[in-house]
Amino acid sequence: MAKKEVTVEEKLRALYDLQLIDSRIDEIAAIRGELPLEVEDLQDEVAGLHTRLEKLKIDLSTVDDSIKAKKIAIDESKQLITKYQEQQKNVRNNREFNSLSKEIEFQELEIELSEKHIKEFKAQIVQKKEVIAQTEQRISDRTTHLDHKKAELDDIMAETQKEEEALLKKSEDFEKKIEDRLVSAYKRIRTNVKNGLAVVPVERGASGGSYFTIPPQVQAEIASRRKIITDEHSGRILVDLELATEEGEKMGKIFAKF
Repeated sequence: MAKKEVTVEEKLRALYDLQLIDSRIDEIAAIRGELPLEVEDLQDEVAGLHTRLEKLKIDLSTVDDSIKAKKIAIDESKQLITKYQEQQKNVRNNREFNSLSKEIEFQELEIELSEKHIKEFKAQIVQKKEVIAQTEQRISDRTTHLDHKKAELDDIMAETQKEEEALLKKSEDFEKKIEDRLVSAYKRIRTNVKNGLAVVPVERGASGGSYFTIPPQVQAEIASRRKIITDEHSGRILVDLELATEEGEKMGKIFAKF
C-alpha cells in the first residue's frame, strides 16, 4: 500500500512516536514479567500430573485384575487336586497312582506360585496407592498455585489490557504513516538492540544508550531533520533532543488518557 508523501521531519517524529508507544507496550509486558509463562508451565505440569494419575489408576486396576485371575487359578488348582485325589482311590496300579501324585504336586506348586504372585501384586498395590496419593496431593498443591498465579495475572491483565490494546492499535496506526522500508528497518533494529530502543535522542553529544560521542557536524545534521541518520556504532535511528522532548510530552498526554 502506497504511503502519503511526508517530510523527513514528519517521518522522524512518527518513528519516535512509534518508539515511545512500543516502549510503553514493552513496559506493560515487563509488568506482567514471567507470569504468562509461569501460568502456561503450571497448566502443562497439572495436565501432565493428571495424565500420570490416570495411568497409575489404570495400572492399579490391571494389578487388581491380575490378583483376581490368580485367585481363580488357585480355585481351579484346588478343584483339580480334589479330582486327582478322588481318582487315586480307584487306580489299578502304582504307575497310575504316581502319575496322579505328580499332577497333584504340580497343582500344589501352581497354587504356591499364584499365592507368591498375589503377595507381590498386593505389595505393588500398596506402592501404587502411595504414589497415587502423592500425585493427587501434588495436583492439589500445583492447582492451588496455578489458581493463585492466574488470579495474579488476571489482576494485572485487568489493569493493563485496555491500555495495551489501545497502544497496539496506536502502534499500527503510526506504522501506516511510515513507509514500509523504514518500518522494516525500525523493527529489525528493535530486535537487535538492547531494550528494544531503535529510535533514540542525542543526549550530551552521544546517542541514547551509547557512550560513543557523535561528531558536532553529524549532530548538526540530525538537528536539521533533513535526512534520517543512524548511529554508526549501534545502528539506532537518531533524533535531536528537542524533537524527542516535544514528542515525549505529546505522547505522554495521549498515554494519560488510556
